[in-house]
Amino acid sequence: MHPDPELPDYAELHALSSFSFQRGASKPEELVERAAALGYYALAITDECSVAGVVRAHVKAKELRDEQGNTLKLLLGAEFEVPLESSSFTVVVLAHNLLGWGNLCAFISAARRSVPKGEYRVGWRAAQDHALWASLTDCEVLLVFQNAINIEAAYAVCTRARGLFGLNIWLATDSRLGADDALRRVRLQQLAQCTGLPLVATGHVQMHVRSRKPLHDVITAVRMGQPVSQCGFALQPNAERHLRSRARLASLYPKEWLANTRVVADKCDFDLKEIAFQYPMEALLPGSTPAKTLRYHCDEGAHQRYPLGVPDKVVQLLARELALIADLQYEMYFLTVHDIVRFARSEGILCQGRGSAANSVVCYCLHITEVNPIGGNMMFERFVSRERNEPPDIDVDFEHQRREQVIQYIYAKYGRERAAIAATVISYRPRSALRDVGHALEIPEALITELSKEHPGMYDRKVLVERLQTAVDNLSPDCVPPPQDRLELWMLLAVQLQGFPRHLSQHVGGFVLTQGPLTRLVPVENAAMKDRSIIQWDKDDLDAVGLMKVDVLALGMLSALRRCLELVTQWRRMPNPMRMQDVPREDAATYDMICKADTVGVFQIESRAQMSMLPRLQPREFYDLVVQVAIVRPGPIQGGMVHPYLKARKNPLEAQSPYPALREALGRTHGVPI
Repeated sequence: MHPDPELPDYAELHALSSFSFQRGASKPEELVERAAALGYYALAITDECSVAGVVRAHVKAKELRDEQGNTLKLLLGAEFEVPLESSSFTVVVLAHNLLGWGNLCAFISAARRSVPKGEYRVGWRAAQDHALWASLTDCEVLLVFQNAINIEAAYAVCTRARGLFGLNIWLATDSRLGADDALRRVRLQQLAQCTGLPLVATGHVQMHVRSRKPLHDVITAVRMGQPVSQCGFALQPNAERHLRSRARLASLYPKEWLANTRVVADKCDFDLKEIAFQYPMEALLPGSTPAKTLRYHCDEGAHQRYPLGVPDKVVQLLARELALIADLQYEMYFLTVHDIVRFARSEGILCQGRGSAANSVVCYCLHITEVNPIGGNMMFERFVSRERNEPPDIDVDFEHQRREQVIQYIYAKYGRERAAIAATVISYRPRSALRDVGHALEIPEALITELSKEHPGMYDRKVLVERLQTAVDNLSPDCVPPPQDRLELWMLLAVQLQGFPRHLSQHVGGFVLTQGPLTRLVPVENAAMKDRSIIQWDKDDLDAVGLMKVDVLALGMLSALRRCLELVTQWRRMPNPMRMQDVPREDAATYDMICKADTVGVFQIESRAQMSMLPRLQPREFYDLVVQVAIVRPGPIQGGMVHPYLKARKNPLEAQSPYPALREALGRTHGVPI
């Protein structure tokens, strides 16, 4: 046997992940992990007109460096299919640096914003197309010609690309072991000689291992809306579009082509950690700093909240919170939320901050929340903590029928280039995975429906096989189940597909706002809803790269309160509309109804469990309800701390938990000693 040749350095410059929906058969994390295991020098994630998967690849690459000391270099880019008169070609763009990344994101945004959601458009011959391509400076560009190559058309493309991109243009070649490989290689070499473009090896990867080929066939069938058996030449003829070993690559490509992959990789040094996020500065007072502006609004709000004098405890807590916010440089976040809430209140739109924002004196003084943190004795560190090093997360609810006014105010103030809603990655769950794979494999509809019933969580293959037998037994006699091997393949592929992204949807209301153009940090595209735009990263991705969002949420109960105020105004024939400030905070008649469990339609205390507790606990103030809502939860009930349905005895609290802390809280609730 001949000794193995020395393994070459190799950088895969063209790889699609599962975020090229129904094209890539591997998640970004799987591609990174496999490339590192094979000893690749670098890996490029180049999804189609998208960078939606790069954050997850970035996080996985960082984990491998931290845990294993792996030195895999991650390259970030995207591919674009460019139509010609009778064919098309592919352009792969890789960012050199932060400037190149910004140019790439702006290019993707322009391609996406000009067409409906889910599509993109890039041309080649028009003058505006020429200007758009010319904007891709500080980027490496690869030309990929698929299938039969028209030499004349390819020559014209290469000549123009040389003028656009100068020395940053390459001619990519991939060896797929197809019937036309030899002819394609000869034509690419001829094209390189005629145009002077250097050749570089790529894999046009669409899966991390060869065994993903069946899943790749299935997602191709899903994309085409046909069973696998009818997809014909749309399916890949073999499984060569996976991350191959370096020994295998050395046998397929000349050394020069492999060496050029490292040349390209060495020119690309961009890392996502270079992204510098800055909140918009519109909320600043003229000539002031963020810290001074925040202090001014907090002092003003404190005097409105405490007209008889700000308590010393509030002064001390306010100073401590402002110092921590200034230390973590979160002032503009609070000022931005304050500006949005101020607009809503000026328009008479009911709004309320929820969650841990109630732990903050700053949020109370800025009128972001109506819950006085002094009365609750809650810790500000639950909201903002130096030790956790996590950005604050303020969820603000608005009337669901008027939230659109708030959203359009944000767009109008900051512009479409600086404001967009975060995305939500819609992934395959058990039911959708079973259905899509089942249709692709031509499983009978009756069996698909029977098996996909009541799947609340992610099931492994063993559980699905057990449920499959039950589903087969329940089939009607006239429905013939497919062969056992196809059923087993159905289960295997359905499990593999679970967790794969299906498409990008819009977040319920998480806005990302920036001082500079947002389109230079992350691409922005149209949402399905009119007058909405979204970025290509979801909430978890934003946290990973340090971008903060403002949650502008809708709450139907606030709309109900609005209608209630209008009804009371009309019923009492009041000269001015009734406001929330006019509603007494503690109303005895209201608590009389609550103690009788007359709470149908009342937010948080309308469930059967809550209603069964109310007559026994006899709440007489708001904090009493806080305690009850906190303990009547699945966790405390399942843990045996409290049971809402036990009948009361002589002492109405004897049916409750014996734990001292809970007994003390319940005893304090209605004033009966235990």
